[in-house]
Amino acid sequence: MSVGPAGPVGGAPATAPQDPYALLRTRGYLQLLAVAAVIGAPVCAAAFGFLALVGELEPLLYKDLPRALGFAGTPLWWPLPLLAVGGLLAGLAVRHLPGNGGHEPADGLAVGGAPVVSALPGVVLAALASLSFGAVLGPEAPLIALGGGMAVGAVRLLHKSMPEQAAAAVGAAGSFAAVSALLGSPLMGAFLLMEASGLGGAMLGMVLVPGLLAAGIGALIFIGLGSWTGLGTYSLTLHHIPDAALPTVAEFGWALVVGLLAAFAATGIKRLAHVLKDRVVRHRVPATVLLGLVVGALAVAFAAATGKPSSEMLYSGQSALGSLFSESAGYSVGALLLLILCKGLAYCASLSCFRGGPIFPALFLGAAGGIVLSHLPGLPLTSAFAMGVGAMCVAMLRLPMTSVLLATLLLGRPGLTVMPLVIVAVVVAYVTTLRLAPPPVTGGDASGPASPHGPPKSP
Repeated sequence: MSVGPAGPVGGAPATAPQDPYALLRTRGYLQLLAVAAVIGAPVCAAAFGFLALVGELEPLLYKDLPRALGFAGTPLWWPLPLLAVGGLLAGLAVRHLPGNGGHEPADGLAVGGAPVVSALPGVVLAALASLSFGAVLGPEAPLIALGGGMAVGAVRLLHKSMPEQAAAAVGAAGSFAAVSALLGSPLMGAFLLMEASGLGGAMLGMVLVPGLLAAGIGALIFIGLGSWTGLGTYSLTLHHIPDAALPTVAEFGWALVVGLLAAFAATGIKRLAHVLKDRVVRHRVPATVLLGLVVGALAVAFAAATGKPSSEMLYSGQSALGSLFSESAGYSVGALLLLILCKGLAYCASLSCFRGGPIFPALFLGAAGGIVLSHLPGLPLTSAFAMGVGAMCVAMLRLPMTSVLLATLLLGRPGLTVMPLVIVAVVVAYVTTLRLAPPPVTGGDASGPASPHGPPKSP
C-alpha cells in the first residue's frame, strides 16, 4: 500500500509546496482508511482486555489474597510487600525484556513511533506489575504503545513491503483507537494525540482521519464487550454532579491562584521524579523494589493517620475521582492535605521507575487540591474541582487543549458552565509551568529524554 511521495507522517518533500490534500485523493489513502477501519476492532478489544485484567487484579491482590492467606481483612502493612513484589517484577521486565518496558513516565506523555511487536510483552508485563500492584500511574501510555504496536505488527504480516510512512500512520491509528477507548471519546483521543505528537497544518487531517475511523469503530467493540462481559465500560464522566452557577468575579480570581499553585506543585513533582530516575537507571531492579517499598510505606502511613483504606492513595485515581467528589464532605482538610502529600510523593516515586501513564494521578491530585481550596470563601466545590483537574493536567503534560477538554467533559453539563474558569486556570498554569522550566539544552545533549518506546537498556 502506497500513500504517495510524502506520507502521512513527516517526510516533507524537498521540492516546491504541493497541494496538501492531494494525498487524500489517492487510492493509497483509501486503502489506509480501510486498514484503519479493520484494526480498530481488535485494538480496542485488546485495550478492553488489558483494562479488565488490571481491574480484576487490583481486588485480587489487595482483598482476595490476604483473605486466602488467613487474614480477616487486608492488613494495614499489606501494601509494603505487595509493592516490593510489583517493583521487582517491573524492574525485571524493564531491565531484561526488549523495549525497556515502554516509555519513561517521568518524561511526560511521549507519543513517538509504535514499538516493535517483540517489545509488547515487556510493555504489558511492566505495566501490569506497576498498575495492578498499586503504583501511582495510569494506563494510557501502555495502551498507546499496545495499540500502535499491534496495528503495525498486523499490517506488516499482511504487507511486508508497506512504506514506513504508511506503517507509521497505521500505528498512529492503533494508538488513537486504544487511548480513545480509555478516555471514552474518539474526539478526546484526537485532541490528546494531536497535541502530544505536535501535529499541525494540513497534514493534521491526513493523520487524524484514519485514527478517528479506527477509534469510532473500536468504540462500538468496546461498548459491546462491556455489555457482553458485564464489566461495563471505562467512561471517565462523573455522575450526580450538581449544577454549577455562572462564574463570578471571585471565582476568576481563584482561577489565577489555582493555576499558579498547580504549576509550582507539578514542577516540584517532575523535578523530584527526574532526580530519582537518574539514580534508578544505574540500579534498575533494586532501586525499583526500594521505591516500591516507599510507595507502600506512604500508603500505610496515610491509612494509619486517616483511617481511610490505603487504596484511596494507591493506583492512578481514575476510578476514585467520582467518589472523591461525592464523598468530599467525609474528608477533613487535614486528611485531604495528607492525601495530596502522600499521593504526590508516591507519584514522584512511581514516575521514576514503574511503567504507566502520567495523566490520571495528575487529575486526581488536581481534584483533591481543588476540594481543599473549596473550603475557602468564594470558591464552590464544582468550580474548584474542575479548575484543579485542568490546571494540574496541563502543568504535568503541557497539553492545554486536552486539559481543558478533560476537565470539562469529566463533569458533564456542569463542566460546560465552568469552562471559562477552567480555561483561565489552564492558561495560567501552562504559562507559569513554561516559565519555571529550565531553558532547553542545545548542542545535542545526550542526557535528554530517551525515545518513548525503545530507549537503550539501562546498565
